[in-house]
Amino acid sequence: MANGKDFYAVLGVSSTATADEIKKQYRRLAKQHHPDANQNDPKAAERFKEISEAHNVLGDAAKRKEYDEMRRLGAFGGMGGMGGFNGGRASSRPSGAGSARPGQPGAGTFNDFDVGGIGGLGDLFSSMFGGAAGAGRARARAPERGQSIEQTVEVPFRVAAIGGKVPVDIEVNEECATCRGSGAAVGAQLRPCGECSGRGVISFGQGGFAVNRPCPACAGRGSVPTERCPTCRGAGDARVARKVLIAVPSGAETGAKVRLRGQGGKGAAGGQAGDLVITFTVLPDRFYTRDGLDLIATVPINIAQATLGSRITVKTLDEKKVTLRIPAGTSSGKRFKVTGQGVRKDGRKGDLLVEVTITVPEALTEAQEKAMREFAEAGGMKF
Repeated sequence: MANGKDFYAVLGVSSTATADEIKKQYRRLAKQHHPDANQNDPKAAERFKEISEAHNVLGDAAKRKEYDEMRRLGAFGGMGGMGGFNGGRASSRPSGAGSARPGQPGAGTFNDFDVGGIGGLGDLFSSMFGGAAGAGRARARAPERGQSIEQTVEVPFRVAAIGGKVPVDIEVNEECATCRGSGAAVGAQLRPCGECSGRGVISFGQGGFAVNRPCPACAGRGSVPTERCPTCRGAGDARVARKVLIAVPSGAETGAKVRLRGQGGKGAAGGQAGDLVITFTVLPDRFYTRDGLDLIATVPINIAQATLGSRITVKTLDEKKVTLRIPAGTSSGKRFKVTGQGVRKDGRKGDLLVEVTITVPEALTEAQEKAMREFAEAGGMKF
């Protein structure tokens, strides 16, 4: 892409990649290019920042939708598909301009184009092209929303059924606590960036227009430190591990999501923090299975219990013991209902269904075999 940032290319994924594919690729690249792992590579911090920026857009469903819309409109590679531009050159007669001449009301060039008025895509457009459209108009760094994190969490079956809390380990990019995002070591001085003359942006021209992008030398700050921060190596942000306690609502199922506002990465320049989106995966239980709000517990009984009748004891989810009477002549697979001892969700309660299975012994003692033969012969069976 000529003047914009191809975030798909930065991450090395296709434009049809799934959210999981994007997340996996981002984690792989972030680990590979993290400044701490490449202390002898001065370009690692810049590459890491590009990767994080790409994931910040493509990893957020709403931002990715806007970004894809910009691609569809042709907002890259010369602006060919956007009204008012022809092949990367500012049109002298934009749509609706009539015969107005440049400099008169109604005329427009790229330098005068208000990116804030194209369907709400102005903020994203500005972030991809580095701020204001048009050479020579530097802006102070605007507040940026923090990184939103999506993560899948495994939840024990019983916690998902009755509710509870599970700890989750996450990693986010946060403003460096040592330098507070300046990239400078303690006591170091900040000097105007020689690459951008302190503007924070550098201009790129194509055809009859120019756009600004963040200066790679100062990361858009407009200044460079005499000594880099040893914690973030001048990047201004750092990868931070955090443990978060997630509340699991009763009746949670695999695929259910919860969004924790402001629990993602911290925003830059005073921007609000991102969100943490958790998707649950419920683990199987050794005793229970689930059918909607009903719990199914399979209990083995022997032939004598099934034939003569018996009593069995089972535990409910909350560890209470319930005694059930098994009538004589019970067949394998028969279910017995314990009302109201299933899953609770949204004010409703399921039942506990106890399913009995008849087990056959693999070996018998002489006395047991004799008794079984006598039982069978009494029923008319011959051996």
